[in-house]
Amino acid sequence: MSEPKPPRLVIFDCDGVIVNTEERANRVLAEWFCAAGHDVTYEYCRRVYSGRSMKSVQEEIAKAGRDLGFDLTARWYASLDEIFGAGVDPIAHIEDVLDALRANEVPWCVASSAKVEKMHLTLGTTGLLKHFGHALYSSSMVERGKPFPDLFLHAAREMGFEPEDCVVIEDSVPGTRAGIAAGMRVFSYHADPMSDREALVAAGGVPFDDMRDLPRLLGFA
Repeated sequence: MSEPKPPRLVIFDCDGVIVNTEERANRVLAEWFCAAGHDVTYEYCRRVYSGRSMKSVQEEIAKAGRDLGFDLTARWYASLDEIFGAGVDPIAHIEDVLDALRANEVPWCVASSAKVEKMHLTLGTTGLLKHFGHALYSSSMVERGKPFPDLFLHAAREMGFEPEDCVVIEDSVPGTRAGIAAGMRVFSYHADPMSDREALVAAGGVPFDDMRDLPRLLGFA
């Protein structure tokens, strides 16, 4: 078997790949559902809404006929400090990956469903913003969020690379589908116990559960 061709650009998702925000975010969402009289569990939110923009989550909720009694997107972004201000944890060994990319002179960026201000908050509280603040791309910058390819194509174009030269690091099924639809290789991180490894593989991702393995998978070992 031939060695993998190293990428020329690595595009990271943010939540669940760089910072561990998915648990806190989906617990809050489930709390808001229950307060509005809907019997929606944290596990359901993790399974259905992880990796998606708040706009698409709001559209999905409306399609299901559920009324929260407030504008979800507006309340979410007004509550960012309350939700994440106490701090979130970085994903274990993410800085090891950055060290490997730096050593091989491979640039990177972030392409997230979250707005830039949320990324500034969560990356800032973990001390990781210094590594990523140069190139943050949000689904708010494109017409369609994940699982559509628009965001990853936008990030690659802004960074000056063709899709076939890029690798995406994701942890969600919508994000994995978006990367594959963009014509990029996708490595799908599934260390979280709530991750669905089989669904990530079915979406086209190469599964891994330890960031220390990623440099080798990318072809840098």
